[in-house]
Amino acid sequence: MMRQMPAAPQEIDVWLLWSALSLLLFGLVMVYSASIATAEASKFTGYQSTYFLVRHGVFVSIGLIVGAVVFQVPVRLWQQIAPGLFVAGLVLLLAVLVPHLGRSVNGAHRWLPLGPVNLQPSELTKLLVVLYAADYTTRKLTDMDSFRRGFFPMAMVMLLVGGLLLKEPDFGAFVVVVCIAMGILFLGGINIRLFAALMVVLLIGFVALIWISPYRRERIFGFMDPWQNDLGRGYQLSHALIAFGRGEWFGVGLGASVEKLFYLPEAHTDFLLAVIAEELGFVGVAVVIGLFALIVQRAFVIGRQALTLDRVYAGLVAQGVGIWIGIQAFINMGVNMGFLPTKGLTLPLMSYGGSGIVVNCIALAILLRVDYENRLLMRGQPA
Repeated sequence: MMRQMPAAPQEIDVWLLWSALSLLLFGLVMVYSASIATAEASKFTGYQSTYFLVRHGVFVSIGLIVGAVVFQVPVRLWQQIAPGLFVAGLVLLLAVLVPHLGRSVNGAHRWLPLGPVNLQPSELTKLLVVLYAADYTTRKLTDMDSFRRGFFPMAMVMLLVGGLLLKEPDFGAFVVVVCIAMGILFLGGINIRLFAALMVVLLIGFVALIWISPYRRERIFGFMDPWQNDLGRGYQLSHALIAFGRGEWFGVGLGASVEKLFYLPEAHTDFLLAVIAEELGFVGVAVVIGLFALIVQRAFVIGRQALTLDRVYAGLVAQGVGIWIGIQAFINMGVNMGFLPTKGLTLPLMSYGGSGIVVNCIALAILLRVDYENRLLMRGQPA
């Protein structure tokens, strides 16, 4: 009787891979559903119902191809080039503010026109902050108890990035970048009393930024009571809540949303989850939340495994990606559900947008590479 050979160990985390692919494909379907009415009625799209579907499909394809290439790059190389990449990201953030170079939409300077597509440097900055903060923390591990040597230099760099993002303005990206940097510093072992004091200062800073900006104040007041001015500052949130209410448990059916018919602004970008809630109900939203939770959980497991193998940089990068995806998804969902004021953040891996989708795919490819190298080391092979 022949003895059955044991199955070969998996090379990558299939749970992470399939949850990410599921969100990408699910997002492709929902972007088409949420955008079809807008595309059919717009001269900009040539009245083509598949305009956003085709472009989003191209972005997803590019993201997957670039991700496959990035997966081949060793993590140690990312650590070596992280400072240089970060400086390049700062240059791009400056470039969008240069008149006639950056593109302005609705008063926001966030894009660099590159022929048929636009590059959004703030999306790329999130990834570069993960790579740079992980490298900085790895180099400063012995100084994490020192305000002057451990925290202060990183704080100055983040203030520079934050200032550029607020000039666009992109308050949502600013919040995500701060959360990434603070999360990596915390995981790197920053002094807990210093961290607590810093959180208080950040909270005061956020309140001040909101208070000195009439635009942000209006968003906060609209969030607190959207029905008081449901045709003005509370318009987006009130229609998002209507979409959630209409969806109930199982939704009104794929493609049957009413709110996407010119009632809910940005239905295929910032408020895609509201369309999912209306068409697929609580069940559809729960699936999306579950998939994001799985990605974040796997990122932290992979990061913890890397730290166990004494791969500090790789571990911090993995957990930094988890913080980034988790925080941005949480904020977007909170905005859609009325838990948080409007921030202008898309739903990672799902919402329409070229820069965001491609950068998300690159980040997950790096995360998969960390896991791949972990598995090689555990087999006794060089990473």
